[in-house]
Amino acid sequence: MLKLHNTLTGTKDDFVPLDPNRVTLYVCGPTVYNYVHIGNARPVVVFDVLYRLLSRLYPEVVYARNITDIDDKIIKACAETGESMDALTGRFTAAFREDMAALGTLEPTITPLATDHIADMIAMIETLIAKGHAYESQGHVLFAVESMPDYGKLSGRNLEDMLAGARVEVADYKRHPGDFVLWKPSDADQPGWDSPWGRGRPGWHIECSAMIHKHLGDVIDIHGGGQDLIFPHHENEIAQGCCAHGTEYVRYWMHNGYINIDGEKMSKSLGNFRLVRELLKEYPGEVLRFALLSSHYRSPLNFSAELLEQAERSLDSLYYALLGRGETVRAQADYALPEDHPVLEALLDDLNTSEAISALHGIAARLNKAEPADKPALKAELLAGAGLLGLLDADPTGWFQNKKAGDDDLDAATIDDLVAQRTQAKKDRNFARADEIRDQLKDAGIQLEDTREGTRWTRG
Repeated sequence: MLKLHNTLTGTKDDFVPLDPNRVTLYVCGPTVYNYVHIGNARPVVVFDVLYRLLSRLYPEVVYARNITDIDDKIIKACAETGESMDALTGRFTAAFREDMAALGTLEPTITPLATDHIADMIAMIETLIAKGHAYESQGHVLFAVESMPDYGKLSGRNLEDMLAGARVEVADYKRHPGDFVLWKPSDADQPGWDSPWGRGRPGWHIECSAMIHKHLGDVIDIHGGGQDLIFPHHENEIAQGCCAHGTEYVRYWMHNGYINIDGEKMSKSLGNFRLVRELLKEYPGEVLRFALLSSHYRSPLNFSAELLEQAERSLDSLYYALLGRGETVRAQADYALPEDHPVLEALLDDLNTSEAISALHGIAARLNKAEPADKPALKAELLAGAGLLGLLDADPTGWFQNKKAGDDDLDAATIDDLVAQRTQAKKDRNFARADEIRDQLKDAGIQLEDTREGTRWTRG
């Protein structure tokens, strides 16, 4: 039985989908005005693991992760760069997809763009107005928070507490300071769409509610995102979804914890955020993914060079087990991970990825010591368990050969040529030359291993 920590209840609950044949999952995606940082990547990787797990358990999983391509930050970025909104958002949407693919994440079932759903947002706003939950004022349409008796149930605070602790714009067009914008007017030089309330653009919160309704239904199983979205974004999503349709909105809310950089909370104001694109120049994407999964998703994660080095060493040890010693062992083709397997059990317990990784190391230890006859099944077990985490997808030999080399290190083509020269020298019985090449490569940090299939090399 899958158990998930539900922010709405504050407890770890048994997951029982509305329809066991079709599970629905929605995760808030990026606002595409810049390259994404490692904090943006954490929910993408976390909920990618959940998507993989749900797909293992249920016949169909519909996973939607949106792209916010209309926002005041985007408008500001366009003004600074001189690009059109389509050009800027298209560029950073493509960059986001490239960066997340480098982290080994699967494409969601649906990736809706906010700008493709303006009509859906307008229709939802009209419904909220008709039901007395929203009102028009000075070209704006606002949600009336006092119209929802249990507004604040996700964050567990009453309206007065939330207003005291939040930076809320108090404008004269609001009936209550906590009322939030569903639609706002656009100036002539700002992007805008025609609506019953004049030319304008949507507020941030209405986007997700409208896209969920369009693609997943009135009520969905799981909604995920970062802890920072609980209030106001997800709180306001609940208000919109519940009040528009007269139903519950999301049955299980999941939120990942913050990322700290070298012990300090990551923030743009501190200038300590790390872009995924820059990190990928220093580390393989799988190292970043492993680091993000090394702690429980709800815990704060201290992201540091030490964490990345540990992640790389851990991956090296797992790939070494797959590589074997002196022989090529093919994984058993028909292996299926049993229901009581430690990796699966760890993930079923609220995505305990750190425990799942420990279980992978246990399998690797057994594989290293196993008799030849037992290795195909153990290798298949390791790959199946790692697959649920999106790990060990590379060819083991390639993993070690393709590690990022320094500017002064030998490139792969040069190493291959020296290995070929050594092989020929051995055939010519020129063992002194063969040993000379081995020593040259060893000094360059290249380890050679002679197997029945030939000589393979790895970076030390």
